[in-house]
Amino acid sequence: MILVGLSGAGKTTVGRLVAAALDGPFCDLDACTEARTGSTIAQIFATRGEAAFRAAERDALNQVLEGVPQVLAAGAGWAAQPGNLEQVAERALVVHLACTPETAAGRLAGTQDRPLLAGDMVGRLRRLQADRGPCYARADATIDTDARTVQEVADAVVLLARSVGGW
Repeated sequence: MILVGLSGAGKTTVGRLVAAALDGPFCDLDACTEARTGSTIAQIFATRGEAAFRAAERDALNQVLEGVPQVLAAGAGWAAQPGNLEQVAERALVVHLACTPETAAGRLAGTQDRPLLAGDMVGRLRRLQADRGPCYARADATIDTDARTVQEVADAVVLLARSVGGW
C-alpha cells in the first residue's frame, strides 16, 4: 500500500498507525531515500537538483517493492513523476490522503527541510496541488483528511487495506 498526497496530508503519521494496525512494516520513502544516499533530501536538492533526488527516490522505491508487502508513505511529488503510478499499478493499493493547501500548511507550520515549500508555503502548496492533483486523482482511493483526526484517517485506510488491498 502506498500513501500519496501533499506534504502535510499525514502520509507518514497515518502510515505508521496503519502499519501497526495491520501488523506490517512501515516505510517512509523519503527516509529510505536519505538512508540509501547518505544525504538529506534538502542536501540532494541543493547540491544535485530535483532530477537526482527523483532518481534516488525511484531506486529506493524499487528496493522497497522487492521486499515484503508494507505500508509506504511516498514523498509528496512521487505520484506526479512519470511512470511511478504505472510501475506500482499491479503491485500496490495507492491511497490519496487529500487535504487543502491551507490545512497542509497548518500541519507543517514550524517544519524545516521542505525545499519546494520555502517562502509562501500556502501559495506553493496551492501551485503543487494544482500541478499534482490530476496525478493524485489517479490513486485507487481518496480519503479526505481535512475534517478527520489522524486516527479516523488511519482507520479508513485500514478498512480499505482489508477490504480491497489484500491485507
